[in-house]
Amino acid sequence: MKIAVMTDSTAYIPRQIRESESIHMVPLNVVFGEVSYQEEVDLSTGEFYHMVKQSENLPKTSQPSIGSIIDKLEMLAMDYDAVISVHLSSGISGTYQAVVSAGKMVEGITVYPFDSEISCLPQGFYALEAAKMARENALPGAIIDRLEQMKQNMCAYFMVDDLSHLQRGGRLNGAQVLVGSLLQIKPLLHFVDKQIVPFEKIRTRKKALNRIIGLLEEDINNGKPVKVAIIHGNAEQKALEMKRELEEKHPSIDCQISYFGPVIGTHLGSGSIGIGWYIV
Repeated sequence: MKIAVMTDSTAYIPRQIRESESIHMVPLNVVFGEVSYQEEVDLSTGEFYHMVKQSENLPKTSQPSIGSIIDKLEMLAMDYDAVISVHLSSGISGTYQAVVSAGKMVEGITVYPFDSEISCLPQGFYALEAAKMARENALPGAIIDRLEQMKQNMCAYFMVDDLSHLQRGGRLNGAQVLVGSLLQIKPLLHFVDKQIVPFEKIRTRKKALNRIIGLLEEDINNGKPVKVAIIHGNAEQKALEMKRELEEKHPSIDCQISYFGPVIGTHLGSGSIGIGWYIV
């Protein structure tokens, strides 16, 4: 059985890695005014943050059309018998459900949609594991079982740097933004039941980042191998600094840098930092 692996653009797996791992991708969209861009295709992350800075209004985001997903699946059906399709949390996007629907409309290939219940590179970890298992000729059921097992150990926490960005997106009212800014509140967010919800509100950026690192170290200190992604929204130097400090303190960890691309960056804003990890 030939098994393909597909994900969407919010996994933020760099193109060269997608190509080397034979991972197929369907892009989500970011809309500035009347112009729609496919992230990771015709809008890079660097271009996005520059455009946001220049724009008066926050862009909008949208999931892939069912038609575009059908086109991708029909293309895969020419070479594959099945596809493991890993997508961002169904609680924040309709992409997963669109793949479920599209999979019922395409003949010649069996689609196994997987709701990662998360996003960004932690979502990508699932796709990368599925690609590894597909190369090893694992059956679809075994791959899905492994992804469900990973889900029990997957963690991710995000710090939003700019409360006004959340307010512009309709997630905080003006009074909350004013009070939060005066108190230097840095809300930590995480996924619960497929939704992004507050974990804690912490005074100052430094304390918020230390809190996330502390949560990660609770798992590192258990002595089991941990795969880590430090994720940033236009804050690469801070992410590199955190990576260097973590590797100096914990030389055995597998740690890499990733990013909040246009779709997720629209909602979290520039300066956001997150850490995602799972126990291998």
